[in-house]
Amino acid sequence: METYADLVAAEDVLLFVNAAITSTGQREFRSGEAEQRMSLDFLHTYVCVNHRPLYAASLALDINDHNAALIVRRLLETAGEVPAAERRAEGRLIAARLARLPAPRVYRLFRALRAAKVNNRRTRAIMRDWLAARPDPALDAVKYRAGLARAARHAHLPLKDLAAPHGELGDFLFAPRRRKRFATPLLDAWRRAHYEQAALYELPFTVAEGFAAAHGIGRRAFLERIAPRMTRLERLRTQESARARRADLDADLTGMPLTRLASYVLGLPLDDRVARRAELTGALRAAARRTAGAQAGTWGRVAAVLDDSFSTTGSRQKRRRPLAVALACHFLLEALAGSYLPRWTSGRTDALLAYPYGATPLGLRILDALEAAPERLVIVSDGWDNAPPGLAGEVLRVWRTRLDPGGGTSVVHLNPVYDAEDFDVRRLSAAVPTAGIRDAEDLPALAGLARFAEGRTGLAELRAHLDDRVRQFLAEAEER
Repeated sequence: METYADLVAAEDVLLFVNAAITSTGQREFRSGEAEQRMSLDFLHTYVCVNHRPLYAASLALDINDHNAALIVRRLLETAGEVPAAERRAEGRLIAARLARLPAPRVYRLFRALRAAKVNNRRTRAIMRDWLAARPDPALDAVKYRAGLARAARHAHLPLKDLAAPHGELGDFLFAPRRRKRFATPLLDAWRRAHYEQAALYELPFTVAEGFAAAHGIGRRAFLERIAPRMTRLERLRTQESARARRADLDADLTGMPLTRLASYVLGLPLDDRVARRAELTGALRAAARRTAGAQAGTWGRVAAVLDDSFSTTGSRQKRRRPLAVALACHFLLEALAGSYLPRWTSGRTDALLAYPYGATPLGLRILDALEAAPERLVIVSDGWDNAPPGLAGEVLRVWRTRLDPGGGTSVVHLNPVYDAEDFDVRRLSAAVPTAGIRDAEDLPALAGLARFAEGRTGLAELRAHLDDRVRQFLAEAEER
């Protein structure tokens, strides 16, 4: 039988996981950056100290990259506080998570560890192993030159250990003038780009940008010539800027992740969305089908309440992010469902033309959705029910306790916004589970995790769930 302490521990961990999924320490619509960071830092400290094994296991969950890097840093900073066996288990999780993080994020983490003077044996080994596993050391040396140099110094890494041709990395990073030329083409292109304009087009886009500015090359001409060397993400980011639109640089929508694609669509003017309706809708549905995979069409009758109120504007750092998550969830639920009924808070019926507007009448829209007697009801909202206030919670309470006590309709609330003041995502009702969501791609997994938030399961079941995710996570890492 589980004790009160076990139930509290389960609540603490779920609280932390919700924060680690949704918060990036940036400003939200209703809270500033300082509040977000202070709240998040407290949760990391509290859970690491009181529930360290579960804190480490959260690296195997669908938390965002910002919090994954914070967990890794905190575990390495306090590695001396745990037994050797536990350090080894943490080390495997850390290595597997670092392999999934974007390289710039990892180099920033290494810089933070160096600034904090964290240089224990475990940290050096993890840094060495990650650097040794990089697929193209020459590319890293050019694209992340300062980061690689700092990491090599901090980890006391002999650069000859990296799989770089001709043993040139040491000179390139620390004494580039020592050689008149480099045998590695990419390294030599960087050398030549200092005085030869043509050479910069052999470099990665982010590096070539700096050289283009130094040579006084016009933005339009530069983008047209460098386009073949740009990644899909670089093309998207550049296309979203006003300068890139003047250069007529088209974004490649094929293969783009669902939530990122939704953000791109919402960044387009409404007239452009209308003109490109078939293209954009087709791309969103194709991305949703890829995400749904084998689960496509298996969820039965699904209804969704989707928040497109004014608060989904987000903030300057997270512009329209809550609305992008709702739009992506809309197309994913459409793919997962056998039959699907969407209800937007604004009352609109054209999802492609969604934009932040008006109050948040969640209670009314939940009533509309429940009238269809769905097998599943999914609510995607920041939880600020205000038209009228509190109606959503009362509707859900009455539905669960009086009208559907047997749980014939499964209800889950997914919240894309972290509430810094309450150290959690805002909940609509104690009668339904709430989970944080960062990307719509995580919706199926989060719908399963949300059951732990109902208070009907305790620490033992939560620990078993985490253990299973850790085993799966490490097995996938070994296959790579």
